[in-house]
Amino acid sequence: MNSEKIILGVLAGLAAGVLLGVLFAPEKGSDTRNKIAGKIADLSDELQDKYEDLLTGIVQRIDTVKENMTDIYMHQDVKD
Repeated sequence: MNSEKIILGVLAGLAAGVLLGVLFAPEKGSDTRNKIAGKIADLSDELQDKYEDLLTGIVQRIDTVKENMTDIYMHQDVKD
């Protein structure tokens, strides 16, 4: 779980850095807004991917626990 927090922290820092870099760039306001919107969309996509990966990992772990519990239960019935 710590790796997910690190990834989210890095992405948040990256987003803040990009935002500050774009805001201080000597360009027209409309160009700056377009860049910000594009970066936000990119970061949103990355966060969505990370969320889906995290959710998939959780579901896989739950399935593994279910299988292990089923195996334990089945072996317990045989012994009793």
